Amino acid sequence: MNFSAHLSESVKPVVDLVYPPRCPLCGAPLAEQGGLCAECWATLEFPGEPSCSSCQRPMSLRAHAQNSQCRACQEHPPRHGGIAAATLYNDASRQLVLNFKHGRKIALAALMGRLMAARLPSPDPAQPPPLLVPVPLHRWRIWHRGFNQAAMLAQAIAEHGRGELLVDALVRSRRTPSLGGLDRSEREQALAGAIAVRPSRVSRVKGRTVILVDDVLTSGATSNACVAALLAQGAERVTISCFARVVSGER
Repeated sequence: MNFSAHLSESVKPVVDLVYPPRCPLCGAPLAEQGGLCAECWATLEFPGEPSCSSCQRPMSLRAHAQNSQCRACQEHPPRHGGIAAATLYNDASRQLVLNFKHGRKIALAALMGRLMAARLPSPDPAQPPPLLVPVPLHRWRIWHRGFNQAAMLAQAIAEHGRGELLVDALVRSRRTPSLGGLDRSEREQALAGAIAVRPSRVSRVKGRTVILVDDVLTSGATSNACVAALLAQGAERVTISCFARVVSGER
């Protein structure tokens, strides 16, 4: 056991005494820090099969038998190499994200990152590990919030041995408006030129497999802009890891 792990174990009883473990969703007492109670755990929804081989959107057995990709991915082939979502977006996952991102319960990064890491394969020891790259925030958003939630999740995933953290690979050069209510072309226009690989990190990205990390994946417009920027600078392949995936089923 290394020093940091030993120190963590040493102070754990004190932390539990001062801050008794409680479920972050309902407040029920827990046996230890960093989890959910059984009732709240049961309310989380996890990706299942059959689903689109590219984006994890749920599909019917009949549709999946005809084509492993959903209709949206057939019509607009994604540039990413696949999506690994820890949960599907519902009331429970939404509340966890809100508590983490806006309630400043940053300790939730450990729980959320652990669930995300469980959906990712262990790196091939014969190959360079994938780079864990968080979706960037504009500097004013970081100043207002105090942290980049995607960066904290990427760090938590790295601690589970799923890749090498490169926290500042991407930069958001300008603030972008809310994408809600915009169609595909309007979202692309709003993000055009807003996200790029930091010049000092281009050599690190070139030829590497990248795992793009974010808390919630909705329309995919922001992640697509990140993927395009990484591929344009020579990344070999980019997959996406998110805590919650907003999906609609395809029949």
